[in-house]
Amino acid sequence: MTLREYISAAKARLVVAGIAPPEAARDVLLLAMHALGWSRAAIHARDTEPPPADFPAVYAARVDRRTRREPMAYITGVQEFWNRDFAVSPSVLIPRPETELIIEEALSCAFGLAADIGTGSGCLAVTLAAEVPRARIVATDISPEALATARANAERHKVADRIEFREAAYLDGVPGPFDLIVANPPYVTEAEYAGLAPDVRDYEPRTALAAGADGLRDVREILARATTSLQPGGLLLMEIGYGQADAVRELVAATRGLTLTRISPDLQGILRVAVVEHLST
Repeated sequence: MTLREYISAAKARLVVAGIAPPEAARDVLLLAMHALGWSRAAIHARDTEPPPADFPAVYAARVDRRTRREPMAYITGVQEFWNRDFAVSPSVLIPRPETELIIEEALSCAFGLAADIGTGSGCLAVTLAAEVPRARIVATDISPEALATARANAERHKVADRIEFREAAYLDGVPGPFDLIVANPPYVTEAEYAGLAPDVRDYEPRTALAAGADGLRDVREILARATTSLQPGGLLLMEIGYGQADAVRELVAATRGLTLTRISPDLQGILRVAVVEHLST
């Protein structure tokens, strides 16, 4: 069989498994690139040739995992975020494009000391440290496995000397105050969680997704921490879920010392990142 025939057969398997044809076509090509260590151009240039002898078994194993709806990022072990590759594992949430909006908002303001609540893969903390050389960041997570992944990503991108990783819930026991707090907290309701795609529900950590009956458990906690952990004039940038904008407005309005500057939309027009300021007292 030629390389093209292996890739075509793999696509057919993914389609039978319920993956849409365009996504299946993308996935099987990426899996081939990963298995071979070749670029897209190299595969296209040689796809009429038989692949290397060890390719069929290695490729089949990766395709098998994808037919079971395991996310591509867990199979390849990497996910791109803000034009950087981040190591990921089932202990961390896979970085999403919409979360890059937090970085956009952060880079529009001045900050020196920042905190990243629930750092997961470390994509926010590491990106901020890489983009703002003067910044120092404290990144927290309750998962030791997630912190290990985040530390590895900080080393990978050569910013580990400016990020302090702490095993903590929210900012418990972490001294401030901070100029900036960023957070991509869990915000999926229990009802929504049951209906998530199997790629998400069956593989990504539930603790990084589900946040109680209304999806706002962690949002409330983070707002409460912001009142004491932010400098006067400091900002909280927090990702929120679809349809949560009105509830977040009400929660901020009810939290003394905080004011909602705006909720910025993502590229799909969904109100996604709450920009909250700590008022001077």
